Amino acid sequence: MARANARYYASKPLLSDFITAPEISQVFGELLGAWAATVWQNMDCPAQVILAEAGPGRGTLMADALRLITRCAPDFAHALNVHLVETSPLMRQAQKQALAPYARSTWHDRIEDLPSGPLILLGNEFLDALPIRQFVQTPSGWHERYVMDEAFHLVPCDAPVMPDGRKLEPDTIVELCEPALEVARYLGQRFAAQPGVALFIDYGHHSTLTGDSLQALRHARPAHPLEAAGEADLTAHVDFTAFGATAQQAGGHIYGAETQGTFLRALGLIERTEQLATRATTEEAAIFRSAAHRLAAPEKMGHLFRVMALASPGLPSPPGFMKGADV
Repeated sequence: MARANARYYASKPLLSDFITAPEISQVFGELLGAWAATVWQNMDCPAQVILAEAGPGRGTLMADALRLITRCAPDFAHALNVHLVETSPLMRQAQKQALAPYARSTWHDRIEDLPSGPLILLGNEFLDALPIRQFVQTPSGWHERYVMDEAFHLVPCDAPVMPDGRKLEPDTIVELCEPALEVARYLGQRFAAQPGVALFIDYGHHSTLTGDSLQALRHARPAHPLEAAGEADLTAHVDFTAFGATAQQAGGHIYGAETQGTFLRALGLIERTEQLATRATTEEAAIFRSAAHRLAAPEKMGHLFRVMALASPGLPSPPGFMKGADV
């Protein structure tokens, strides 16, 4: 999965098989820019702060965020240094063009490569593309699914250990995303030692659900995950329960996971959309409102996507989270 996605993102037209929230509405990036500015204030306005994004796509989210920050939070704009976590040269070039009007950016291959110091990290649809392992319980015991000869094969193995200690039921498929857990562990340890907040938005679950969630999109249509490896976008649902438990065990505080609809509405999605709509043509206003509905409605992206924040202990609750820290 890692090799296939690396090839896909390095060689395919940018995000040609799917559309992400920042591409749907400029309001998405603007709200996250305002969210980051508030988090910076909650961190007592450090003179220098890293504003980073993991998996920045075309750079649309960060560009929209920086446009709002430059206009509405100039002190934050002066303090921030933009860092992007991206491995694809094709994507890096698009991001460089998108962010040229706002700030000089620095690129890294991994979140762990970000420099030390106060950190605000954004990650929209980043975790879902990280490679997973799948385990299957059969009458003869646990097996891991491997790809050999362009097909799935089962190899006997020990029972997988879930980070949150959940009980594994018989006749189930269990997925583990070890790279995501490594990110959670790193950020939990980092935020226990120095101030920081990370926000992750992705489709996934916050429960004890199990099952095969590996899926592929090729030419904007569902495809078999093993069909034309490197020619399709491979994703799997994010296990926010395991992700949050790992960060918490490493010393961080976790918030959420809220549904995307609840989170964006709390940040002012509807109010900002109406601001834009009242100054737009009738046709443009309809587009703005339709985009907001797509982002927040339960039957659209509102319930499919979840939002979780990881933060340093002692910092105020980040905006958009109604329940406080899970401690």
